[in-house]
Amino acid sequence: MPAQQEEDLLVVARPEGLYCPPGDFYIDPWRPVARAVITHAHSDHARAGHAHYLAHTDSAGTLRARLGSDIDLQTLAYGEAIEHRGVRVSLHPAGHVLGSAQVRLERRARVWVASGDYKTEPDGTCPPFEPVPCDTFITESTFGLPIYRWPTQAVLFAEIDAWWRANAQAGRASVLFCYAFGKAQRILHGVDASIGPIVVHGAVEPLNAVYRAAGVSLPPTLRADDEGVDAALLKRSLVLAPPSAQGSPWMRRFGNYADAFASGWMQLRGTRRRRGVDRGFVMSDHADWPGLQQAIAGTGAERVFVTHGSVQVMVRWLTENGLDAQGFKTEYGDEDDQETSSSSGGGVGRGQAALDGDAESPHPSLPPEGEGEIP
Repeated sequence: MPAQQEEDLLVVARPEGLYCPPGDFYIDPWRPVARAVITHAHSDHARAGHAHYLAHTDSAGTLRARLGSDIDLQTLAYGEAIEHRGVRVSLHPAGHVLGSAQVRLERRARVWVASGDYKTEPDGTCPPFEPVPCDTFITESTFGLPIYRWPTQAVLFAEIDAWWRANAQAGRASVLFCYAFGKAQRILHGVDASIGPIVVHGAVEPLNAVYRAAGVSLPPTLRADDEGVDAALLKRSLVLAPPSAQGSPWMRRFGNYADAFASGWMQLRGTRRRRGVDRGFVMSDHADWPGLQQAIAGTGAERVFVTHGSVQVMVRWLTENGLDAQGFKTEYGDEDDQETSSSSGGGVGRGQAALDGDAESPHPSLPPEGEGEIP
């Protein structure tokens, strides 16, 4: 794209990621750049190798844990603004995970907002999504199909509690596979901890500490190798473990356990069977179809760029409803990719950054949810 044409836009797609030409910085770039604004610390959005990072204050702990304590990191509170090369930049709640933020860009009376990943129902573990008025909105569309409609928090946790309680009464551990950053803490915050002890995998507990340090209320948790954690205790326990633990030697200690998986993809028929678990709970840290519609309408934007997920469907729906809509093709990874790639410190991207492209196609066994893990 010619420099003069780029100058007329606040965000364009480049091979490195979403780029702000007048500000000369990137938002969640997937290749090393000089200046990166990070929407949240999942590994497909926050990658190693950038010279300078800007993120929300609550992302500092997870970013340094993932990328190194010595990264050049600048943080902002929600609503706090800085000006860089004539672009006013501020961060606003996205409701996705701790520290997640939408990026607001303002220049010459034009306002663009890049959503990052977001959900619209408050969950108590991070500030809820805040619609930010803008001219142009860049939105994710991970679950951009009408089939995706999440249960309320109350219904979701009533189901999880009932499953755990029944297993505890039968003397079986309740192993719930969930992503270590975001979902695990949301489950901890929402379950009825009086049912029994809660045991967490070693990948989960360091992130619990980050949430607790940020003031998020979580019940006491044990690690499987802690003193006093014996077979009798485990038979009554809720066990939170990342999907990578499924089928591993770590699972042998739980004996005849019941297992479940927490994901938005559990709404798809057959996904629970492909995951090989007893139970699936429909739970996501991304907006469902009504949530996406609500968020986009709340911005008042007349132009919308759609990133990873069901891009073509969302673009078509927006266009039919009178908005100027097109897609940004990105390299944000899917949950399965992040689960395996996080051990090497970064997400795995696919495709080339370009305008008017679809996002990643669904994974054959579990579609992309864009939730990486921190090693």
